[in-house]
Amino acid sequence: MTYRELRDSMKDFTVFSVREIFRVDPAFHRRRLNEWQDKGYIRKVVKGFYLFADRAMDEWALFEIANRIYKPSYVSLESALAHYQLIPESVYGLISVSTRRSYRFASAVADFRYRTVKPWLFFGYDLAAGGGKRVKIARPEKAILDFLYLNPRLQSGSDFDSLRIDGEQFFRLVNERALRTALTRFAQKSLAARVEHFLEHLRSRG
Repeated sequence: MTYRELRDSMKDFTVFSVREIFRVDPAFHRRRLNEWQDKGYIRKVVKGFYLFADRAMDEWALFEIANRIYKPSYVSLESALAHYQLIPESVYGLISVSTRRSYRFASAVADFRYRTVKPWLFFGYDLAAGGGKRVKIARPEKAILDFLYLNPRLQSGSDFDSLRIDGEQFFRLVNERALRTALTRFAQKSLAARVEHFLEHLRSRG
């Protein structure tokens, strides 16, 4: 396979895998990947995944990469909250949840982090479209619940203030009924109490 052939066969992929290359060319030699990296044609994202060096990176492209390199997963926590403009966008890295073990890929493209949830808590995400991509991302209600669930230290009003939640955007975007319905699936009294405290605190700020 030549680089031009790779380009033609993978042109529709934001990120492509070695496995996908072998589907096109079973006789492909992996050393070509090193050659093309040295020439600046492609960039390694993580082991087994690459992208073209001139591929434009935006939020949606990073979301798609995060979905693909560690499955099953969906974008959540700070990354989803920032996407919905519930917290400031100065968030370092791309954070997702997965039923697999917590993991971090420190890539030249971005810092991809994954937090573990139980299989029965792997819900509450949409297949959202943007930037020509379709990606799995938590709904606002689930992103909040994932965040509070995975950060049990957040208990007080000052703890909640440290999140810098935009209260006006929160009550405009978040469906409290959907939030409470999703909360029942966690079956955790301590989390339910913290969620109620969190909501009361946001309301008290006006």
